[in-house]
Amino acid sequence: MFKPLVVALAAAAACAAPLTHAQDKYPSKPVKIIVPYAPGGPNDIVARLVAQKLGEMEKQSFIVENKPGGGSNIGADFVAKAPADGYTLLIAATSHAINMTLFPKDQLKYDLLKDLAPVSMIMTGPLVLVTRPDFPANNLKELVATAKAKPGELSFASSGNGSSTHLGGEMLNSAADIKTIHVPYKGSGPGLTDVMGGQTTYMVDTMISATPFVTSGKLKALATTGKTRSPVLPNVPTVAEQGYPNFEAVAFIGMMAPAATPKPIVDKVNADLQKVLALPDIKDKLAAQGFTAEWMKPADFGSYLQKEVPKWGAIVKSSNVKVD
Repeated sequence: MFKPLVVALAAAAACAAPLTHAQDKYPSKPVKIIVPYAPGGPNDIVARLVAQKLGEMEKQSFIVENKPGGGSNIGADFVAKAPADGYTLLIAATSHAINMTLFPKDQLKYDLLKDLAPVSMIMTGPLVLVTRPDFPANNLKELVATAKAKPGELSFASSGNGSSTHLGGEMLNSAADIKTIHVPYKGSGPGLTDVMGGQTTYMVDTMISATPFVTSGKLKALATTGKTRSPVLPNVPTVAEQGYPNFEAVAFIGMMAPAATPKPIVDKVNADLQKVLALPDIKDKLAAQGFTAEWMKPADFGSYLQKEVPKWGAIVKSSNVKVD
């Protein structure tokens, strides 16, 4: 009389075993890391550095796949709807925290905090305020004075409407009580080119994009936006040092997975990332780009995102930023 029960239990155990075994063996096949931006940018560079080390560590392929578009939402939505097995991961960034408020609810097909599981922070980095070398202002105080003397005449470039570089500029306008015109571009490159050419006055850009032009003398840096000075530009004071003590605008890059991804797999990727981000060559390569390697436990990264979404959301609302 107990035979049917024994058979049922055996069958259940047989079904459960492959899942447990798959988790124990993870990764047993190539892993896709989705970068929701075009190749060559900061997120893509960081993803490829990390993917190479993860592959070496696990003796398995970690393939970076670019899925740009929709203000980084296309790639994020793709991962949110992917099988929750750990074989599709997302490079998440500041733009995703911004998009939660920037995009109308009927246009956003995923929820960053509900449909994706935090795996770990990867890096953080300040922005840098740059202008052309012959612009009269040589520090933030002088730039602000010029903007106040000519309200609405100065302009600032960004890598796109609603980007961290856009909102960094809006944050500065609000903090300094100045009015300058926002000019969005399709990426940092074109924006920086027009700053160098004098078509726009300044740009609050990522360190990785702007620093090479600063070190070559094609641009000059007036301020960085972190709590402390960047080791890449140690002679450039922060915005906070120059009269705005509460000012901080820091970009981040992290990794996420589909929300239902089993905890053992999330923890496995998190542990691997901890090892990767502790490697001296990775820390040095990130530092050279103005980034700080920063590992977090999944729960801590989740808490960080819970704060970032409303922080950037408040700037979107106060600046009345609208999506293109």
